Amino acid sequence: MNLKFRWAVIIVILGVALFGMLPLNEKVRLGLDLQGGMHVVLGVDTEKAVEARVDSMIYQLRRELQREELTFSYVQKTPPYALSVGIDGANADISRQVNDIATNFGLDSINSGDANVLSFQLSDAEIEQLRQNAVNQALEVIRNRVDQFGVAEAMLQRQGRNQILVQLPGITDPDRAISLIGQTAQLKFHMVNPSVSQAQLDAGTVPYDTIIMYGKDVDPATGKVIATHPYPLMREVSLTGDSLLDAGVQYNEYNEPVVWFRFDPAGARIFSDLTANNVGRQLAIVLDDTVYSAPNINERIPGGEGSISGNFTQEDANDLAIVLRAGSLPAPVEILENRTVGASLGADSINSGVKACVIGLVLIMIVMLIYYKLSGIVANIGLVANFVILLGVLCLVGATLTLPGIAGIILTLGMAVDANILIFERIREELRNKRTVMNAFEIGYQKAFATIVDANITTLIAAIVLYQFGTGPVKGFAVTLSIGLIASMFTAVYVTKTIFMTFIVRKDPEKISI
Repeated sequence: MNLKFRWAVIIVILGVALFGMLPLNEKVRLGLDLQGGMHVVLGVDTEKAVEARVDSMIYQLRRELQREELTFSYVQKTPPYALSVGIDGANADISRQVNDIATNFGLDSINSGDANVLSFQLSDAEIEQLRQNAVNQALEVIRNRVDQFGVAEAMLQRQGRNQILVQLPGITDPDRAISLIGQTAQLKFHMVNPSVSQAQLDAGTVPYDTIIMYGKDVDPATGKVIATHPYPLMREVSLTGDSLLDAGVQYNEYNEPVVWFRFDPAGARIFSDLTANNVGRQLAIVLDDTVYSAPNINERIPGGEGSISGNFTQEDANDLAIVLRAGSLPAPVEILENRTVGASLGADSINSGVKACVIGLVLIMIVMLIYYKLSGIVANIGLVANFVILLGVLCLVGATLTLPGIAGIILTLGMAVDANILIFERIREELRNKRTVMNAFEIGYQKAFATIVDANITTLIAAIVLYQFGTGPVKGFAVTLSIGLIASMFTAVYVTKTIFMTFIVRKDPEKISI
């Protein structure tokens, strides 16, 4: 047995662990339950995502029919997920062409019962896929927003069919965070219909191709809505925020913050054509069904840049720029659960957890000293080494320490001692069989090794499953348990055996205190 090599391995591993963990108060990353912060469960309205897809289909189908110069009277939605096209029922050629175009868009033809109406709907498989995509896309959009918001150690994951779990440690302004992650931020551009009179707006009797949306006058000092005023907008969306490339905050001539945006090349071409073809008309900028501004188009706007004004505060403008850069949510989200953990509660949890660790460690050491005498000192040295390696690895890999994670550390210490007890009892048995001290230790470690590995591997598999399917605190428990198990196998089998063998080789004792 090459003892020098074994000691070199131990010194290197302990040195790396100490380097990784010190100074401890700066290296340990605390989870939500210890640091304080927010725990939010969001529900994604997946049905809205499907409805939005049908609306998009209507727009695409109408444009394609116009491009093919096919005569039709209307293309409209039939709740919940169908659409219908009005045609001349006597024209079989138009009917065939419309069916071909709809099929290319992934629509299934259904019988409308009217020869002048062709009806189509999304397939069940397509609807289910849209629902799944809506949750996955919402998860990525919210993650991008949180990253740009600057929250460290945020945890986001899908939960159930249409829910998203968001944990934000260290958040000091929960209302702002909720507004940021929950804002749909669907940016659309509609042309204002100049033919609608004020009397029609007041009565709500507008043409079918027109919708009424409202703008808000907001007091920048209080953030309260002072007044609302209606806009008659063309129902057809001229351009969406899907083509946005970047967004940020600038200041206008009155030194007020405005949010500027820039489209990608494809969006810039559409924006340029849109402004060129509608000089003299108003273009409404709509965010989440609220008209922020409706400027008059004085000339063609090349380059694909524009701005949104709306009596923003600096913070509001920054947050709007964040959500525009991160992208709009594919469907509205609803806050199903919102819990805030105070920093004082986190401090109490840390104090209680540390106290439990220290008390548990001291009690274990005392029991080992009383029961195994001098050999208990070696076991306690291995226990301390296990604790150092565990904390060092946690710091080096950037793992987050949670309250269940502290419980995992305590459990690991218990399992580390359990391994030493198995080894020591086996050694005692060999000594009673009149083995020499050297042989007793060799056989004791050899025969106990299989049992120790079997027990730890089984627990390690359970920890991996917990990490894979658990939420934040449960994952924290799984991480500390996994690292602790590996460390305990190293210290119980490798470190303590090296200490014993070094003593036996040098002293060659006839008896040993165990």
